[in-house]
Amino acid sequence: MADKSFHIAMYPWFALGHITPYVHMANKLAERGHKISFFLPPKTQHKVEAFNLHPHLITFIPIVVPHVEGLPLGAETTNDVPFPLHPLIMTTMDLTEPHIEAYLRELKPHFVFYDFTCWLPALTRRLGIKSVIYSRKTLEKGMIGSDLLEPPEGFPSSSIKLRAHEAQALAAITTMDYGRGLSFVERQLMTLRPYGEYMGSQFGKPVIFAGPVVPNPPKIELEKQWEKLLSKFEPKTMIFCVFGSECVLKKDQFQELVLGLELTGLPFLVALKRPMGAKTIESALPEGFQERLKGRGILHRGWVPQQLILRHHSVGYFVTHCGSGSLAEAMVSDCQLVLLPHVGDQIISARLMAGDLKTGVEVEKGDEDGVFTKYDVCKAVKTVMDQDNELGNEVRTNHAKWKEFLLKPGLENSYMDDFVMQLHALVCDGFLM
Repeated sequence: MADKSFHIAMYPWFALGHITPYVHMANKLAERGHKISFFLPPKTQHKVEAFNLHPHLITFIPIVVPHVEGLPLGAETTNDVPFPLHPLIMTTMDLTEPHIEAYLRELKPHFVFYDFTCWLPALTRRLGIKSVIYSRKTLEKGMIGSDLLEPPEGFPSSSIKLRAHEAQALAAITTMDYGRGLSFVERQLMTLRPYGEYMGSQFGKPVIFAGPVVPNPPKIELEKQWEKLLSKFEPKTMIFCVFGSECVLKKDQFQELVLGLELTGLPFLVALKRPMGAKTIESALPEGFQERLKGRGILHRGWVPQQLILRHHSVGYFVTHCGSGSLAEAMVSDCQLVLLPHVGDQIISARLMAGDLKTGVEVEKGDEDGVFTKYDVCKAVKTVMDQDNELGNEVRTNHAKWKEFLLKPGLENSYMDDFVMQLHALVCDGFLM
C-alpha cells in the first residue's frame, strides 16, 4: 500500500443493467491509478470492452458459467432468458463460487465490489479481503402490496409514491424463490448484514457514499452503419426508444408504444426485444405499420450502443425504462426524457425524475392495471417537444441545469477522491467487512 493504489475485484449481477454501471465505476477508479479485475460472463465481454477506457489497468476476466437445468444452452445473463427464469441465472452465478474463490486466492485484491452474490462476504472474510456493496435497506421480511403504498418511517418527503398494482408487483418479487431456496429479500439481507448514515446505524458497519457515477465520454465512435442511418435525420428530431436488456412488453402494449411514437410525427429508432407471444418483432407490429413508416420508423432487434446513440446529433428524445445506468447516461446527454418504467426500482426512479427533480415526463398509465395507450405515449413525448408547454419548459430547463451540475469541472473529483480516501481508511484501520 506504499503507493496508495488498490487492487479491486468486481463481480456484479449477471445483467447488463448492473454490469455497465460497474464498468463506469471501474473507469473512475482506474483514472486514479487503481487496478481492476472485472469478473463477467464470457459472451458479455464484447458488449462492454469498448467502454474500457483504461485497458492497462482494467482486466476483464471471463468466468465459466455452469449450465443449470431449465436454462437454454448458452444462457449467461438475464438478457438471455425471460423474467421467470432469472432465479436460474442466480443459481448458475451461485455455482461460480469455487471459480471466484480460486481467482481471489490468486489475485489477492484489497476489495471485492459486488451486489447480489450473498455468499461473497463470508468468502472474502475467510480470505482476508474486504467486500463492498452499494444498496439500500430492505425490509427484514417478505412484503405484501400494502407495505409499499406508503414510504418507510423516516423516508424524506418525496413525490415517490407507488400505485396499488405497482406495489403488488414489487412485493411479489421480494418473496419469490431466487435460487438455493432463498427469497430475494433473504439474499439481500445476507448481502447487507455486513453494511450501509441509515443502514450503518442498523447494521453497525461503515457506509461510504460514492456519489453519482457519471459515464465518461466513450473514446470510440459510432459504427459507420449507425452513423449513416442516424445522419439521415435533422438534428434533435429523432426519438430513441430502448428498454434495456430485460424488459419484454406484452404484444398489445408493444403495439400501443409504436403507434404512440407514430402519432408524434417524428422519426424514431425502437430497439426492443420481441413482445410476449410473438415469434418476431415484425409479426407483432400493427397492421400496415411498416408500410406507413418506411424511412421514418426504424426497428432494431438486439443490443445497441446506447451511450453513443444518445450523443448523436439527430437524437433529441429518449423514451426509457428508467434503469439506473440508462438514466445516468441520459442525464449527461441533451436528449429530453420520456419515462416509461416497468418494474421495481425503475418505478421509483421514474417518480424521482418526474416528481422530485422534474427532469422528465412519465407516461401516464391506468391506476389499477398499469396499462398505457398510444395517446399516453404521444402526449408525454409532445410535452417535452412543445416549446409552449409549461411542464415541458420546466423539465427541459431542469435537465439542462442537472447536466451542467453533473459535468461541473472538479465536482466528480471531489466525491470520488473522498470515496477513495475512505477506502484507504478501511485498509489502514484493518476493518474487515
